[in-house]
Order: sequence, then C-alpha cells, then structure tokens
Amino acid sequence: MEIVQLINNLLWGQGQVLIFLLIAAGLWFSVSFKAIQISHFSHMLYLIKVSVKSDKGSISSFQALCTGLSARVGTGNLAGVAVAVSLGGPGAIFWMWVIALLGMATGFAESVLGQIYKVRDSNGDFRGGPAYYIRLGLNKPWLATLFSFCLFLGYGSSFSAMQANTISEALFNAFEVPPMITGICLVLVAGSIILGGLKRIAWFAQMIVPVMGVLFIATAVWVAIINAHKLPDMFYVIFTHAFGLTEAGAGALGAAIKNGVQRGLYSNEAGAGSVPHAAAMATPTPNHPVTQGYLQMFGVFFDTIVLCSCTAIVILLSGVEFGGAMEGIGLTQDAMAVHLGSYGNAYVAVILFLFAFSSVVANYAYAESNLHFFKLDNKVGRNAYTLIYLAMVLWGANASLKQVWDLADMALGLMTLVNVYAIFLLTPTIKLALQDYWQQVKSAQGFSFVNTAKHVQGRVSHQIWNNEK
Repeated sequence: MEIVQLINNLLWGQGQVLIFLLIAAGLWFSVSFKAIQISHFSHMLYLIKVSVKSDKGSISSFQALCTGLSARVGTGNLAGVAVAVSLGGPGAIFWMWVIALLGMATGFAESVLGQIYKVRDSNGDFRGGPAYYIRLGLNKPWLATLFSFCLFLGYGSSFSAMQANTISEALFNAFEVPPMITGICLVLVAGSIILGGLKRIAWFAQMIVPVMGVLFIATAVWVAIINAHKLPDMFYVIFTHAFGLTEAGAGALGAAIKNGVQRGLYSNEAGAGSVPHAAAMATPTPNHPVTQGYLQMFGVFFDTIVLCSCTAIVILLSGVEFGGAMEGIGLTQDAMAVHLGSYGNAYVAVILFLFAFSSVVANYAYAESNLHFFKLDNKVGRNAYTLIYLAMVLWGANASLKQVWDLADMALGLMTLVNVYAIFLLTPTIKLALQDYWQQVKSAQGFSFVNTAKHVQGRVSHQIWNNEK
C-alpha cells in the first residue's frame, strides 16, 4: 500500500500528472474534432434510435453501449460523488461536469479506434481495445503488454473489489448484512452471469441499465421538484466553491479541481482505455467505426452529466453535513434518508446494488477481452482468470474503503497514461475515419469502411474490414 500511495501521489496528488493530462487530452480532441460533443450532439442522439439492430451472432451497438454503461455506472455515481464532495466540497461537482464535457471527445476518439483495430477471438466474438490498437496501429507490442497488465490490475481485480466493497457497506448500513455473506452472494450471482460468456453479459447489461438509470433519475427529479426553492442556492454554492470564491480560497479550489477531475474520470472512464473494449464488441448500425464512437460519447454524457448530477442533487439538497474525511456511500444514504425518511438507506442500498453489480459483471468482460491478446482465450485461461476475478470480489467485500479506492485509483491512472499517449499518436487515423463517415452520410449510398481501412495507420484485420494489406 505504501507503493500504491507513492504512485497515486505522483499521478493524482502533488504531481497532478493526470489532472493536466486529461484536461489537455480533452481540449486536444475537442479542437481536433471541432467540438464534436456539442456540434454533433443531435446526430449522436439519432444514432441511439437505430443502435438496436445488429448482425446475427454479434451484439448490437446498443448492447455495447449498455455494456459500457454497466461498467461506467457504478459506485462512482453514488459513492464516488460523495467522496468528491466530502473531500473537495460542492465545487468538485462543477469540475466533474468539465471533465465529462471534455471527456466526451476523448471517449469518442478511443472508441473509434477500438472498432477500427478489432479482431475475432477463438469463439468468433469481436475483441479490441487499447492493447490491440497500440500493437496493430502503433506497432508497439511492449506498450500494449504494459497496458494489458494495468488493465488486469484494474478491471481484472481492484475495480470490482471496490464495487463489492461499496455494495457490502451499503447493505450493512441498511440491513446489517455481514460483509462475508454479501461477498459470497456476489460471487455466486456474478459467476452465473459471466460464465455465460460475452453475449449473456451484453444481454444482462441491456436489461438492467435502462431500468436502473430511469429509476434513479426519476428519484432525483422528484427530490429537485420538492426542493425547487433550494436549487438557486445549490448552484450558487457549486459555482462559488468551484472557483475558490469562498473563505477557504485557493486551498478549496485545488481540492475541488483534484477531486472533481479524479472522481469524474473514475465515473465516466473517458480516456482510461476501458470503454474501447465494449465498443469493439459490436457490429454497429450503420456499420462504420465512427458510429460506435458517437454511441460511447453519449455514455460519458449520461454517466456524469446526468447520473452524477442526480447524486449531487440528492446530497446537496439534503442539508447533511460533510467535509474533511473521506465519506463514501454512507453520505449518499444519509442524504437520501433526509428525502425519503426511513426508506432512504434501503433505497440507496438497492440502487447501489444494481449500479455496482452491473459494473462487476461488465468489468469482467473488459479484462477477459485481453486474454486473446496473450493467447489465453482458451478453457484453461478463462477458468484461471475467472477464479482470480471472483476471489477479488470476495476480498473486496471485506476490505477497507481506503485500500480498495487507492488500488483502483492507481490502476486507473496507469491505464490512462498509456491510453492517452496512444490515442494522441493515432489522431490522424480517427480524423480519416470521421471524414470517411460523413462523406458516406452525405452520399446516402450506404456505409462501408473497406476502402478507408486500407489507408489507416498500422495493420487492420482483413477478415473484418476486407483489408488485404
């Protein structure tokens, strides 16, 4: 843990490497793609309508979006916002919004690459992600291996341990369920889903994500309506704290930016290199890599601008005191209890279970995608990975809050460093794909990536894009 804290201090603490890197990356891709997250927002929404169609035998764009949201939408939306507010004050919410808006462009870029450089595994399923576009696009196998190691450290172990930890805490707070019982139940239920393979995980995500999203949004809207008179003061507090205009001054500003960006990234994962794994799994409609970029860009918006704001509304309108020490799901539960009375704790526990459990399932799919990269996508490799994964879920349910969050922060930070470097170098390829997409939209003669795939950087799978080079 001393090594973990040393690395986190460099990435997130005094060094603040990732704070500057993520803001710079968001600005770079926003400028490179002409503020695509704003100028193409309506087109993004249009693609969601047609995203449920897919080729037989593969998952749809909508299922890939839901799988990505399953991993994004988790404890970061409920406990992560509480951590950001308790350590960074209300101003952290503003900086979560900023990093999400910039992150939409970053999420678009990495998801397009996930599609372009995807391959088929031994089961015939699509696989892809940063390790693939680093190796095939940049021809840097050593860097691809480094990313894969960080991915297994994060999504293959610590992230789901953190999700299990928060579920355990919420269920104990609400129903006094012993952590070990929670851990065993999570292992049994999650195991029954992930052993069904990629398509069962995608089906589960498609069923659960829309339901839990609508349920939580409806609750936050109701809280906002009954506290409408407090909304102007809430936004005033957010903005004044965000720019250090309070008595605390510059110290509060630094804490707000650090915790807002850190928790915003953990929630929406833009630039971390996780979502390209989900993006690569689908046959998009229309069948072009850029389609999936737009869909996953919406995932960043929905996760942070919508769902994290809902949690912020619940906490800031409750009047519950916070600040100083790290507070997780307990703060959100206390706040919801103010609005819903004695049912608040139980309600948050149920919502959190849905949010976090969906992440536990989707996280497995992310790391499992890289088994193919190491030629371990066979029965022995999958079984060994599954046992390690479920063991970490059981450990997480019984570990301390700080241990699991620190480990998750380190893994996420290392993944982000490698991935942002890779997508920055592959920016010309993304621009080429985006130009090709809009030429085909304007021509209205159908979609194909065959010809453009011959001109992208590196090597592209000819079995998928009919590329003969």
